[in-house]
Amino acid sequence: MLGSEIIMHVLAQEGTEVIFGYSGGAILPTYDAVFRFNAETDESMPLIVPANEQGAGFMASGYARASGKVGVVMVTSGPGATNTVTPVRDCMADSVPIVVISGQVPTPAIGSDGFQEAPVANIMGAVAKHIFLVTDPEKLEATVRTAFEIARTGRPGPVVIDIPKDVQNWEGVFRGKGKLLIRGYRERISEVAENLLSDEKCGLLFDALEKSERPLLYAGGGVINGNAVNEIRAFADQFKIPVVTTLMGIGTYDTTRERSLHMLGMHGTAFANYAVEDCDLLIAIGARFDDRVAAVPDKFAPQARFIAHLDVDPSEIHKVKAVDWYHVGLLPQATKKLLDYGTRTRKFTKDYTAWDTHIAELKSTYAMNYDRQSTLIQPYAVIEEINRYTEGRAIISTGVGQHQMWAAQYFDFRSPRLWLTSGSMGTMGFGLPAAIGAQFAQPDRVVIDIDGDASIRMNLGELETVTTYELPIKIVVLNNLGDGMVKQWQKLFFKGRLSASDKSLHKKDFIRAARADGYEYAVRLERNADLQPVIKEFMEFKGPAFLEVMIDPDAGVYPMVGPGMSYDQMITGDYIPSRDQAEDDSKTDVDASEMF
Repeated sequence: MLGSEIIMHVLAQEGTEVIFGYSGGAILPTYDAVFRFNAETDESMPLIVPANEQGAGFMASGYARASGKVGVVMVTSGPGATNTVTPVRDCMADSVPIVVISGQVPTPAIGSDGFQEAPVANIMGAVAKHIFLVTDPEKLEATVRTAFEIARTGRPGPVVIDIPKDVQNWEGVFRGKGKLLIRGYRERISEVAENLLSDEKCGLLFDALEKSERPLLYAGGGVINGNAVNEIRAFADQFKIPVVTTLMGIGTYDTTRERSLHMLGMHGTAFANYAVEDCDLLIAIGARFDDRVAAVPDKFAPQARFIAHLDVDPSEIHKVKAVDWYHVGLLPQATKKLLDYGTRTRKFTKDYTAWDTHIAELKSTYAMNYDRQSTLIQPYAVIEEINRYTEGRAIISTGVGQHQMWAAQYFDFRSPRLWLTSGSMGTMGFGLPAAIGAQFAQPDRVVIDIDGDASIRMNLGELETVTTYELPIKIVVLNNLGDGMVKQWQKLFFKGRLSASDKSLHKKDFIRAARADGYEYAVRLERNADLQPVIKEFMEFKGPAFLEVMIDPDAGVYPMVGPGMSYDQMITGDYIPSRDQAEDDSKTDVDASEMF
């Protein structure tokens, strides 16, 4: 086979359902192989063309996040490859498995500054989980197969394969099996997989639970990436322990259930953050005590006499917060062992009624709220109304900014892989292409992109991708005429100086743009009185739908734990009670490095 054909057959073996990519000179042989493969297999591996390569990367990311499978990107050399740097770093930061196949100039021309050449291995090596430059065509097949292995195993992440054009045109034998010898990596993965919890170690954790009166589970994105949701839910329910999740862990526990405290952290619910303040035992699973959650590590969970940490990555243990008990291993395996030990060996039962009552009081007293009498459209009300239709069963994708936090706070999520957002990188422009990828991953789900006017501009070209492929994606733009989150920070910490964040002089007509891209439903909502009927017709519309909502430009994201602040200094705003006197923000000395 040609090298390009070998690539396609390995993709098929690895279960690839769809490819996202943009063509160009150095990848043309493989694009031709894609065409021929699909002609022979009744379009079994469609190639989805974005507006640019960054869109392709985020589509693959959305596909991977919504499906749990490896997303595939195929781009050309030079700018094609460099345009995927941001999605690759985004996937690395959020532990999302994708494989990027990039074309490269012919092997003899590497280093000659040839047309559309870029040092992809050097660039991507700093942001990807692994990078391969294939200069020996005999190793092409094994390299592609190994890339998938690395992307999906251990802590998932992005792998880049840079393939020169002459390697794609090379002709050789397709073996149908075989991988590269990556002994050190496989030994580390095996070590983690084979590290099983002992009864003795389980006993130490349950000794602490026995002494605890106020235990709390803190679940991160690692629970979803590690496919441990069912085990975590069973553990929480069996031992009656309430659950808080990180932004990336949303969906770990059904948010409609009483035991759910929703999201903790900088913009977490007040009741979740107060529960962290009050707990005397904290079990962190698949979470990393990051700065959005534990901005002041020494003051995080201040009353916890015992902190446990379970993770698949040994580098996360003690990295931010010293813990009293930890286990590095596969999360489903470890949590199931703890559950079995507690129910069968230990027969553990503990009455946490007082804690349950306290949690219920926190949720009642410090519930999410906003100005419900305002004549201006409140973004929270928009999301609450859409949530009435989705009932926690739709896929929600977001850009980055205030709208992202409002969606995290006010939507319900009954299952994992329904919440798609750029967490650690906070990449604007993520929402729309990620929604496209998610729709290919789960074609029978309702997929909604909740976006902001500034964020959606970043990849606005993907509006046409939605209509080109006739995807029934629903797009909501919460328009506050500028960079809302930046403006919120500038108002709080920079004395209201709106430096480069107020774009009200550059208003775009999103409705005309959507109609130009083929949206039959493209509506602007401007009056509060029209909110319910417009959202009803928007949600019931069959096919691509675009809704722009002109929201209160001064609406803020609350609660908020400011930079360098602990949870007892949480700012709850005007409509959510605060049990502690928050520090006067005007007197808060904010280091520029703590922005966002």
